[in-house]
Amino acid sequence: MTLQQIADELVAGCRENRTRENLDKLYAPDAVSVEAMDMGGGATTSGLAGIHGKHDWWDGAFVTHALTVEGPFLHGDDRFAVIFGMDTTNKATGERTQGREVGVYHVKNGKIVREEFYYST
Repeated sequence: MTLQQIADELVAGCRENRTRENLDKLYAPDAVSVEAMDMGGGATTSGLAGIHGKHDWWDGAFVTHALTVEGPFLHGDDRFAVIFGMDTTNKATGERTQGREVGVYHVKNGKIVREEFYYST
């Protein structure tokens, strides 16, 4: 897949609730995911199984009421960014918040090998 195809499919998958399916389709087995801060299990997660685990944690900890996805925004021939807007409720506290983050995705040999997330405050 080309960078454009990977970026378009990631965005479409987020909009169409196919994120899980796209992990296996778009990510390298040794992909790395980096959060801007420690979310309880460390800021960096390595490997596709670990990234699936992050998604399991998120689904268990939050209710997502709304998700907006802007992009993709391509950079060169190996990176793209996506802007996410989220309206969520923390299941443990009941606190509802709205937030935005930028995801930067690095692609090598037709697979996402690294994702980095930047949050607004």
